[in-house]
Amino acid sequence: MLLTINWPVFWIHFFQVLAVLYVITIISTVIIVVLENRSPQKTISWMFVLVLLPVFGLLSYLVFGQSFRKQKMFNHKELGDLKWLQVMSHDQSLRLEKSKLLKDERIHEKKNVMTLLLNNSKALLTGYNRVKVLNDGKETFTSIFKALRKAKDHIHLEYYIIEDGELASELLEILVQKAKEGVEVRVIYDGVGSWKLSNKYVEELKSAGAQVYAFLPVRFPILTSRINYRNHRKIIVIDGKTAFVGGLNFADRYKNGIPEIGIWRDTHLKIVGEAASSLQIVFLIDWYFVRQEVLLDEKYRPNFKVKERCLIQIVSSGADSDWASILQAYFSAIASAKQNVYISSPYFMPNGSILMALKTAAMSGIDVRVLIPEKSDSAMTFYGTLSYIEELLEAGVKIYFYKAGFNHSKIMMVDGIISTVGTANMDIRSFEQNFEVNALIYDEEATMALRTRFLTDLEASEELHLSDWQKRSKGQKLKESMARVFTPLL
Repeated sequence: MLLTINWPVFWIHFFQVLAVLYVITIISTVIIVVLENRSPQKTISWMFVLVLLPVFGLLSYLVFGQSFRKQKMFNHKELGDLKWLQVMSHDQSLRLEKSKLLKDERIHEKKNVMTLLLNNSKALLTGYNRVKVLNDGKETFTSIFKALRKAKDHIHLEYYIIEDGELASELLEILVQKAKEGVEVRVIYDGVGSWKLSNKYVEELKSAGAQVYAFLPVRFPILTSRINYRNHRKIIVIDGKTAFVGGLNFADRYKNGIPEIGIWRDTHLKIVGEAASSLQIVFLIDWYFVRQEVLLDEKYRPNFKVKERCLIQIVSSGADSDWASILQAYFSAIASAKQNVYISSPYFMPNGSILMALKTAAMSGIDVRVLIPEKSDSAMTFYGTLSYIEELLEAGVKIYFYKAGFNHSKIMMVDGIISTVGTANMDIRSFEQNFEVNALIYDEEATMALRTRFLTDLEASEELHLSDWQKRSKGQKLKESMARVFTPLL
């Protein structure tokens, strides 16, 4: 007797079972999200995505949402941390308490920021440095290539994006030549940010004798949450004496701009002196992570001093950090403001604490100005940024749209005496997930150089006014509101 199947009924039952399994999966995932004890805002955002966006929401969580405990995913990275850092940072904290390091009264007023960074990230306070602010791609890459060609002992380079093109080709030529000359060349590139970097490029570097490693390479993004923890740092250290850090990657658009948007406006730093060793430490810990090799030779941290005095702390943060170091640095610096706070950020989606700090400062009479691009390379983050404008304007924060191109600078200046330049955007991803690094500078001359260029950028910008901004279309308001829901996930 042949068994006959009623196919319409079969498929009805099949999809019913599938729907039940999917609902069970979603409920289980929501419970996991709640039990992870994330911020309420992020928890609610993921619950919204999982419940209201079938299939897509679950896939998004599997790729972007999983948050392994730091100890589980990154505990082996801590083995590369150097114990003497803790001893030195503790010693500096004690000396700061006795005010032996600070003579300038205005700098002394920022002692709490320095102490914070010594405690939350062992960010040593260095005194003898020469700093040059580099504006835009042409000046930055010219300076970088010139310094690389002078390398005698080693080149350590760590970048989020290295992308085939003219800039990457010139970098390759220099690194290959230096490796052949016997200079130690070590390169770390991010496994996601540098997806467009060809295997041929990497192999040519290796063939010349350079050591090259990807940071958390991602083969199958759908099967891993590693795509969530990216190394967004841009570090170059040459012979332990000269270093570069800032916002520019090795991709041609960082020099030539984007045709549909315009020029690429950015800020980088060249540092010669003790702070180069601090950037070296960040690189060496990351090197241990990708290579499982501890480099303790004294030549890598020569404690090189220059005659000029400029106080700098190099602060790093990421998924391996005990504290949200850069977030805390921003918050502390804003809270310490007595006169002004100037900020430029391409992706401005602050969390609740930074948002409150800015609004509180402005309502206290502090001159708070925020510069953001009028056009962006990401629609979702752009509308996410716009969603914060109205409440900031209501609090008295001055908001400006940069109109001359895409402003990618990640800088902040407070009271003309403290400033920061680095890789961290003022958004939740930089604060909580990405591996970032910033230079905190306590120096009037360097801060005023940044401030002067910031004010020049304002001349190429349009100031927004509350009455006009409130007249924007309902369609735009809807886009902003929807993007705002997703900002904790971006």
